[in-house]
Amino acid sequence: MGIELTALHWIYVAFIVLIIIFMVKRLDTSLISIVGIFVIAFVATGDFISSISGVFNSFIYAITELLSTILIISIIVAMSRVLTKTGINEVMIAPFTKIIKNPTLGFWTIGILMMVISWFFWPSPAVALLGAVLLPVAIRAGLPALGVAMAMNLFGHGIALSSDFIIQGAPKLTADAAGIPVGDVITASIPLVITMGVVTTAVAFYLLKRDMKRGTIPLVGTYDNSTEQEKPDDLLSMRQKKIFALLIPVAFLLDVVAMSVFNLQGGDATALVGGTSVFILLLLCVVAYRKKGLDQTTDYFIKGFQFGFKVFGPVIPIAAFFYLGDAGFLTIIGEHLPESSHGIVNDLGMGLAAIVPLTTEIAAVTLTGVGAITGLDGSGFSGISLVGSIGSLFGTAIGEGTATLTALGQIAAIWVGGGTLVPWALIPAAAICNVSPFELARRNLVPVVVGLIVTTIVAMFII
Repeated sequence: MGIELTALHWIYVAFIVLIIIFMVKRLDTSLISIVGIFVIAFVATGDFISSISGVFNSFIYAITELLSTILIISIIVAMSRVLTKTGINEVMIAPFTKIIKNPTLGFWTIGILMMVISWFFWPSPAVALLGAVLLPVAIRAGLPALGVAMAMNLFGHGIALSSDFIIQGAPKLTADAAGIPVGDVITASIPLVITMGVVTTAVAFYLLKRDMKRGTIPLVGTYDNSTEQEKPDDLLSMRQKKIFALLIPVAFLLDVVAMSVFNLQGGDATALVGGTSVFILLLLCVVAYRKKGLDQTTDYFIKGFQFGFKVFGPVIPIAAFFYLGDAGFLTIIGEHLPESSHGIVNDLGMGLAAIVPLTTEIAAVTLTGVGAITGLDGSGFSGISLVGSIGSLFGTAIGEGTATLTALGQIAAIWVGGGTLVPWALIPAAAICNVSPFELARRNLVPVVVGLIVTTIVAMFII
């Protein structure tokens, strides 16, 4: 493949291993991530001062990349607190209590709704739309907040994003790289997506129910170190609560219509949901608090942003480290990789593909491995062009299975990085449910790994 792996690549791998060990042992990873950034910068530049500056610049880069997510989470949390304080959420969730009557119905109902909405508008706006409304219903039905986060994350950022049947952004990238029609990738991915989705969600639900019986999972989210719930005040009449309980879902439903009509996806769709939430917050504060509405608006925004940055604080250092594996290296450190490099993570994936023998079984395992490795940068999408090209290479060498191999690599990359295992990729679901993104990643680890193993085996038979 013509890829030169340097000392920087192996240092990056060493720190990834250390970070994984720290996560498994439930140790904080901020220190090791910061040391990793400094060491990589120093090895690349040989300049002590610029390496220290590189740590700070990497934080700026990470915050810039995560800022839209921080904003939407902060705004949704601020709006949710107003809904709770005014008692409107009590009226809003009443109809859903007739459907979600127990933890099992809560998990699968929320998951399937998340999957369907995510197919049309991608997961980030879907999390914002569903989380604020259905989380209280699910908790009342006995499903822990962590279970709600798992359902939204596995069905949305896992099944829906890795398949991408409607928007077709992911299969288009992999198909173009593999030189085959996008329809071939979608068709080949269907049995793999079904296998991955069924196995992963089934294992996740089984483990969740097991730990619920053991009583080891708190019912409400406690990532802000407080189980205190907002208690409604007598700020609105019942008639006003009913009016707002109707108007707010209608406003978000109009957002969904606008997304469809104006073809808003990803960041644009999230921005529409965030802007709508801001105006809902403003309107409620003015109506509920009257003359004190202006002060209360600022107070709720402060609480929302405090929560947002509290959740993201531990994530920024580790995100900054992993961003070095992709385009972040050039921005933060500069042009210190070989000319043929496509980024540290992609180089490692291509290097792996270059040294393995070409058989059907090894090809499938390699595409899963390469997809998972490229997903470590927390994007999921940055490496799927690579798996498309490697899928084409292996398919040509074997004489068959290009579409299946490409689809398999796509699924692995997005499930890992898009994502259900990389902590900052699953922050939207974790933050809405007020659970630790690292705990959510740990809960997802076994189900996702089992799912990838089974899906890889199925791909071997299909090829």
